[in-house]
Amino acid sequence: MPIKRFLSDDRFAPEDVEVLNSAFAKALSCLGLVDRNDPIAELVARRVIDIQTSGVRDPAIIANMAVEQLTR
Repeated sequence: MPIKRFLSDDRFAPEDVEVLNSAFAKALSCLGLVDRNDPIAELVARRVIDIQTSGVRDPAIIANMAVEQLTR
């Protein structure tokens, strides 16, 4: 399931959604999560979205930041 189901509105351009999907997939992989319906996946998605909306645009950086923040 792509991150799009966690997006509450259409404020994201298609290229932003691509970045979010890539970052989300990378973060889930780093955390060893395969079930995107797992409640923890929603936490990852929310963190990825927050980081991207703060101005970070590189999916790898977003994923690394999300993982780091969630594993502190």
